[in-house]
Amino acid sequence: MIEWINFLILTISTVSMAFFYIKSVRPAKLEEKIGEIAYKKCGRYRIIASFFELITIVNFILYLFFPLPIPLPQFFIWDYWISVILSIAILIPCLYIMLKGVKDAGREALFPDKKHGLYGGIYEKIRHPQALGEVFIWWAVALLLNSPFLFLYSIVWFPIFYWFCNTEEKDLIIRYGKPYIDYKNQTGMFFPKKNVK
Repeated sequence: MIEWINFLILTISTVSMAFFYIKSVRPAKLEEKIGEIAYKKCGRYRIIASFFELITIVNFILYLFFPLPIPLPQFFIWDYWISVILSIAILIPCLYIMLKGVKDAGREALFPDKKHGLYGGIYEKIRHPQALGEVFIWWAVALLLNSPFLFLYSIVWFPIFYWFCNTEEKDLIIRYGKPYIDYKNQTGMFFPKKNVK
């Protein structure tokens, strides 16, 4: 029974995190309706999204102790040390990319700010380093927990994060206009664009 409650909370947390994060990346659109307070409101949505993401991580850990009674192995068929090595191999570059994105975005990584300009640093190469890094971290966590189910469940984050990025870009076009469109044309979404001359 506990395993199904944990899975239900995991699902609700995933959906809630996605719902509030989508709301958090639309401050310019919301500003058209309620004015500049939209940025503060979107900051609150991002905090709520982060709270649900934390609950999701707790559910991942609890799954280790309360796996679903389904016809899927509880652990990967290889030795645990292989899962750890694979996890570290994913985690190190992904954490670097994500944290570099957070650093270069500054305070706006958590709190949207109308006065903030376009980002520099890693954002000069790719438009969504935080999403690129974070989406693969879910696989690293699933490997560290040695769970095939959580590894498969983590696939859900790929379309969700892509949705986040697309929604945010539509809002950034409203916010910055042509400079963002030019930036978008010159920069890869997740991977650097080759300079074509």
